[in-house]
Amino acid sequence: MNSTIRKFIFRDLQTVEGYIDPPDALVFLSLLKAQTERGLNGGIAEIGVYYGRTYFLFRKISGKRGRILAIDLFDIEQAPGGAETQYSRFIDNGRRLGLPIDEDLVIRRDSARVQADEIVGKIGYARFFSIDGGPMLHHVTADSRLAADSLADHGIIAFDDTFNPAWPEVTVGLADFLRQREGTFSAFCMTKYRTYVCRSQFYEFYCNVIKKAPDLLAFEHLETQFLGSKVARLHNPLGRRILYELMVRSGMSVFSERVYR
Repeated sequence: MNSTIRKFIFRDLQTVEGYIDPPDALVFLSLLKAQTERGLNGGIAEIGVYYGRTYFLFRKISGKRGRILAIDLFDIEQAPGGAETQYSRFIDNGRRLGLPIDEDLVIRRDSARVQADEIVGKIGYARFFSIDGGPMLHHVTADSRLAADSLADHGIIAFDDTFNPAWPEVTVGLADFLRQREGTFSAFCMTKYRTYVCRSQFYEFYCNVIKKAPDLLAFEHLETQFLGSKVARLHNPLGRRILYELMVRSGMSVFSERVYR
């Protein structure tokens, strides 16, 4: 297992406000590690940065040479006088974690106004593209099109908030994306919060990564069908989730990693 990065996931990363929990962080780690070992290169792009929890996970896994593109409006928490506190907190988190942000690789505007050639010009074709932007259908449609147009042949798109009843149009957008690209893209993995998609020629490869990754053996691997593809659903039992939350909230984060072994 990747002990150094696992410690980062279960300790340092939890100090950054955000929405990627350990199961998906371990999926990200397993997929990115498998790509590196196979020589499947490229940059990483993220729509919807918030305060950087997912961004800093990408930075930690990719190392100093990794090119991570962050796309966000950064319009949360306007301070008196118009100071942009979301962006300043994002920058401060990078300094605190020892993962300084390359501000040349930050796009501070609506993702609907970003073009694929701009992304490719900054990081090359993406090997991993995380979509966690606007939750309405037109947002997901635009963001998924942008991701597909800037994705390497071996690239992965991770859709956040799929099957979340609070944001039902995200799931509609994902389904539309796969139906419109039937035979080109396939879903290969699902967690409680995310669905992972790749081009069909790499479907078997990524299915095997999910099946065999040491960092994912703690999860129950269930098989489901989604729009013509067999998908590995990684089940994280309620008891484990409760135990993990209790340990974190009681100040025992240093030991919480053991819950996911």
